[in-house]
Amino acid sequence: MSVVYALATPPAKSAICVFRVSGDGCLDLFKNFVKYVPERERFFYTKSFSFNGALIDRVGMVFFKGPKSYTGEDSVEVYAHGGLAVIKEIIRAFKSVGMDEAGPGEFTKRAFLNDKLTLNEAESVLDLINASTKNEAFLSASALSGDLSSELNSFSDQINNLRLRVEGEIDFNDEDEVFLDEGLKESFGCLIADFESFISKCHYKSNESVSKKVVFIGPVNSGKSSLFNRLLGFERAIVSNKPGTTRDLIDSELFYNDLSFSLYDTAGLRDTSDFIEEEGIKKSKEEIKNADLVVGVFDKTSANESMFFTNLVGKKPYLKVFNKTDLEGDVVEGFDCYLSAKTGRGVGDLKKRISEHFEVNIKNNSIYMVKERHIDLFSVCLNHLKSGFDKFENEELFELVAEDLKISRESLNSILGKKSADRLLGDIFNNFCIGK
Repeated sequence: MSVVYALATPPAKSAICVFRVSGDGCLDLFKNFVKYVPERERFFYTKSFSFNGALIDRVGMVFFKGPKSYTGEDSVEVYAHGGLAVIKEIIRAFKSVGMDEAGPGEFTKRAFLNDKLTLNEAESVLDLINASTKNEAFLSASALSGDLSSELNSFSDQINNLRLRVEGEIDFNDEDEVFLDEGLKESFGCLIADFESFISKCHYKSNESVSKKVVFIGPVNSGKSSLFNRLLGFERAIVSNKPGTTRDLIDSELFYNDLSFSLYDTAGLRDTSDFIEEEGIKKSKEEIKNADLVVGVFDKTSANESMFFTNLVGKKPYLKVFNKTDLEGDVVEGFDCYLSAKTGRGVGDLKKRISEHFEVNIKNNSIYMVKERHIDLFSVCLNHLKSGFDKFENEELFELVAEDLKISRESLNSILGKKSADRLLGDIFNNFCIGK
């Protein structure tokens, strides 16, 4: 495979940036940039990372000799200052010596192809990156550590053992060898029970729960942007008493306890002749369709408009918030949450309600985070184990029992990646970020 590189940190100005390089022979290529290649697996600080004789930066570097690396190939990590010009020049230097830009998930894909990770462990890398709660992180890390692979390999060995005994009886039933001893039925039944118990310890997080998109809507000047800023803890949206100030979609990420979700502040909905504001209002209505949770923000002067927004939201999960409780006047009943974006009173309750909406119900006995395709393959395996056991009990053709056991084993192979179609690998690794 070719030598590939990728920026493993976000492409933005920062204290440092990290590049990853992998591929046989990549260590020799770095002789074009530094005076000498240091010992492997040791951090090396060089005062001159140069290209065409010009100093780019002083960088830190770590060299790994394959197969003792993440990918199983010769690999290098470069730690440079995170200036945009520095990033650009390092990329130009890499391209000049024939390195190719890595695609999504390229490094983890190479780790799988070089037997450094099983396929389900490679998928767990993405689960760990996407984990938004500590429980999700723990379950993903458990699968990544190899514990899940070990259990699946153990089940594969047990299925193989049963299949050998069944096929031995098929081949040698006219001789003195005994393969179907009294313990085989018990072993078969125990395997099914153990596999069902194993499945119950696996947690599947549906794709719908990943985005956690919270959209704020409401009339103009109800305090949406003030509440948005209060939740974030800094001035992300412009706040003004002038109607129609928020004209475009503003988004940011909020972390609360061990959850994270995306907040979107939208333009206040009203009739307007301003073209730019009207476009912002159209975007607001589109975002409602894509939201996982909608938060309607009102105050005393706009409380009577809440029914219009309730109808606009439709069947989407919806929280109605009464804002500006710090002002004098009666509080209107019928809202889910009462608060003041100005003083912060009641904002904690809103955070808690949003958090509760997105909490993932993970069973106490869950050990592993798995994908939808894993659940489907678990079902195939279990169904064929049960089918084979029924045939065995009814003394049907042992060839059919052996075939059920073969299919069960193949389904586990597909999870581990021992037999993988190129299209499947493409679907899995295209969901990764660049640099992983």
